[in-house]
Amino acid sequence: MAGVDGPLVFLIAGEPSGDLLGGRLMAALRQRTGGRVRFAGVGGEEMRGQGLNSLFPMAELAVMGLVEVLPRLPKLIGRITQTVAAVRRLRPDALVTIDSPGFNFRVARRLKGAGIPLIHYVAPSVWAWRPGRARKIASFLDHLLVLLPFEPPFFEREGLATSFVGHPAIEGRGAADGAAFRRARGIGAEAPLLALLPGSRRGEVTRLLPVFEQTLRLLIRRLPDLNAVVATVEPVAALVRDAVARWPLKPIVVQDASDRSAALAAADVALAASGTVTLELAVARTPMVVAYRMAPLTMALARRLVAVRFITLINLVLDRPAIPEFIQETCRAEALADAVEKLLVDPGARAAQIEAMESALVALGGAGPEPSLRAADVVLTVIAAAPPATEATIRERNR
Repeated sequence: MAGVDGPLVFLIAGEPSGDLLGGRLMAALRQRTGGRVRFAGVGGEEMRGQGLNSLFPMAELAVMGLVEVLPRLPKLIGRITQTVAAVRRLRPDALVTIDSPGFNFRVARRLKGAGIPLIHYVAPSVWAWRPGRARKIASFLDHLLVLLPFEPPFFEREGLATSFVGHPAIEGRGAADGAAFRRARGIGAEAPLLALLPGSRRGEVTRLLPVFEQTLRLLIRRLPDLNAVVATVEPVAALVRDAVARWPLKPIVVQDASDRSAALAAADVALAASGTVTLELAVARTPMVVAYRMAPLTMALARRLVAVRFITLINLVLDRPAIPEFIQETCRAEALADAVEKLLVDPGARAAQIEAMESALVALGGAGPEPSLRAADVVLTVIAAAPPATEATIRERNR
């Protein structure tokens, strides 16, 4: 039951994209409750900006892939135990876990039956691989918030209440001022500007930075007036800044969320790691080339399990290769440079990609409130519908 200061919501985000979702959800909950809401949990700078005092640094959870996770497993298990204990101690009105299923689902499983509504935000891609996961998560979650309109049936057929809230990429469309970004940094309106986005996890950044540097070296030989900006995020910012200091052109490095958005809007073309940022680029109407490399063992496993043709959501929604993708062995500097150069020098290629991105964003959008407000409405509805705590559930929470 909500306290006199409003409901207490415990949120857990494990990576920058989840932190952004969490920050927006917290702001939306404040808006919907007139500020009468309290927060606890784990998050990064976006959630801290909304008043969250993170239980521990979110960067500890931003790992991906079997090879990367194994050395850190003991510490991750300790953080799971610490988080579960904090939830039981605080007795929140709801637990909202955001993406990062490897960590979050382990927390949620341990809290099943504790009398706390368990809500997860961002569905696992059961339509891409391991469809049996839908049944497994339905066994311990109470509600699921999904980003894609075709996802609810996969989970509803397993008995899990599911709400489509819309993709965060449609939120705040067109707000960034690319022209102001250029003026502030002395980049002419007609000067070619390339944005490089090497990822948000240490492993992917480490693998992509060298090939991005090689790509940039090739491009400046072909386009001597090229400018470059590197957009990064808090968990890997120090790593990126250290590497980029040795690059040609001395690229501008941006980390703050507003600077990142403005940089994407200012760029003519982007070279980006696969991930949520590709939708941010689509919203900014910035044509892109997508690159990705995994640890060899992780990639070998992925190829055996994944059942989709593309890794970029724009391509998945459109079911065609509108965005060039270069994965693993095809992720080479020469191929990346050729694809980026084509977009920089060919207005027709840029226009065709922008048109494709707009079509995909329409499919991911929909009428009504912004996604964060829709998500907040669902969270508050779940809290309102939760039965009052009994002596048994209170004992279970404190166990």
